[in-house]
Amino acid sequence: MKNIAVLTSGGDSPGMNAAIRAVVRTSIYNGAKIYGIKRGFNGLIHGDVIEMNLSSVADIIHRGGTILRTARCEEFQTAEGLQKAVNIADVFDFDGIIVIGGDGSFRGARELSKKGIACIGVPGTIDNDLAYTDFTIGFDTAVNTVLDAINKIRDTTTSHERISIIEVMGRNSGDIALYSGLAGGAESIIVPEVEYTCDDVCKRLLQGKNRGKLHSIILLAEGVGKATKLAEEIHNKIGMEVRVTILGYLQRGGSPSAFDRILASRLGARAVEALLQGESGQAVGIRDNKIISEDFGKALEMKKTFNTDMYELAKILSI
Repeated sequence: MKNIAVLTSGGDSPGMNAAIRAVVRTSIYNGAKIYGIKRGFNGLIHGDVIEMNLSSVADIIHRGGTILRTARCEEFQTAEGLQKAVNIADVFDFDGIIVIGGDGSFRGARELSKKGIACIGVPGTIDNDLAYTDFTIGFDTAVNTVLDAINKIRDTTTSHERISIIEVMGRNSGDIALYSGLAGGAESIIVPEVEYTCDDVCKRLLQGKNRGKLHSIILLAEGVGKATKLAEEIHNKIGMEVRVTILGYLQRGGSPSAFDRILASRLGARAVEALLQGESGQAVGIRDNKIISEDFGKALEMKKTFNTDMYELAKILSI
């Protein structure tokens, strides 16, 4: 294993730079050359490749985003685009490629593996929606970003005695809403994994009002629907004033938390070690605080189990 490449693909997440740093320095420590592929699979198709050294990753562990940039690439999903990527990998004589990203990135890495290019996946996504690993890089930082927003919004919600709905990211996963909602003391947490009705939400609001509570925070995961629609429904049903805050891309930026920096460092180093040991078609992750690896096929097929115990605890503590 003489030549290793690394790329970041899909949505950026805090901690990607820490993972790149770990990949670069672990590769060099083990005597391999390391190359950075810019702009994900799009960069691989077009040969946007640079050789990296120790200085390439100096002072980046604390930075959000990705120094290699990222992009989505529809061309890579075609047979012709995939072959272009393989050709570029051959031109640069890559012995292995480390792909940092989410489920879409892992599918791309799996296809490269089928073409004979050794690939290892590192889970980088704020959504925490990959079932094979307990946590993905960027999730903890995103939760803390939402928590900070909850704390600030609660101040004005309390002052004006209003209801605030905060819409958070996560695609079809409710983990960001669940974790930040529990930590932030939200009165209601609405996630794709648990059925809800507007009547249920209104009932909790009225029960709170009847005991003298004049403000509430509702956390809504984007996979459920639009916060503006829910706000309108609540107002039409019970006449209470509702304000909406959509955090959007704010959740994907910022300096990664200590947890994400450590997780990214451990997973990035393990990805290099996996390649050096002749592994391919594997995704590294963390389970019960131990670094593990799982076949791409199994990792992508596993169904995410929602933490219903934590969800019920949040309901109990918000009465």
